Amino acid sequence: MLTVKTIEQAIEQLPAPDLKQLREWFAEFSERTWDKQIESDAAAGKLDFLAAEAMADYQRGAVRAL
Repeated sequence: MLTVKTIEQAIEQLPAPDLKQLREWFAEFSERTWDKQIESDAAAGKLDFLAAEAMADYQRGAVRAL
């Protein structure tokens, strides 16, 4: 199994074009991972409190038009 240190050392040796490709891949990977986590949390009801807070603010008139 690779360690973070081994991966870091390999990244440091990448030529610029490969490093650019890695950055692009990692940005997309990170976004996909984040999206999956948000979807999972939403499905599990972990974000319901945010909707409840927003509705309470709306009902109190504590919102403004965008």
